[in-house]
Amino acid sequence: MILELDNVELYFKEKRILNGIYLKAETGKVTGILGSNGCGKSCIINIIFGTLTPKYKLVRLDSKPILKPLYQTNLVKFLPQLPIAPNSSKLKTAFTLFQVNWDEFTTHFKSFVIYKNFKFRQLSGGERRVIETYLVLKSPTKIVLLDEPFSHVAPLYIETIKKLIAEEKKHKIIIITDHLFRDIIETSDNLYLIKDGHSKLITDLKILEDYKYISENTL
Repeated sequence: MILELDNVELYFKEKRILNGIYLKAETGKVTGILGSNGCGKSCIINIIFGTLTPKYKLVRLDSKPILKPLYQTNLVKFLPQLPIAPNSSKLKTAFTLFQVNWDEFTTHFKSFVIYKNFKFRQLSGGERRVIETYLVLKSPTKIVLLDEPFSHVAPLYIETIKKLIAEEKKHKIIIITDHLFRDIIETSDNLYLIKDGHSKLITDLKILEDYKYISENTL
């Protein structure tokens, strides 16, 4: 499956945030979105999902235009920056709703085994992020959108999540963005840089230096 976002033009009041954005993602590859804070990375993911309506946009699946919000197609799961589970919900309930296996989860994150009957409000922010990322990533879906999955997550857990992403991409489209750009670069097969409201396909990491997104000694 190939997902394309094309001809995006987004304004907030009179200020143009995005202009002429193009992005292509496909099953078997992770597509990463890079850019400075406030450049519109999260806006792009929300536009793809369908919860943000720009002035113009075109979403295509396998070259066919999708005329309704993508979330109405039952093909996509989205991890936004904010928590997705109610504080009062039990973890085991969330795993059931997302059709994800708890026992398999604890083989990857052994220290979480005691939390099955916990409520989300009893977790730390990082623990909650790990669980919600896992639920979205492992749920039975064709497209996964991850906005800041590594935020406030311990480095050891980040490495496990990256391995899970590499496994899940074999049969899913995965689009990811995070301010931890090294992890995005390491995880992604295709990279786009958002700069001055435009998207640029990055075919060589030196392009990131040319655009002054990273310095020569950053990576």
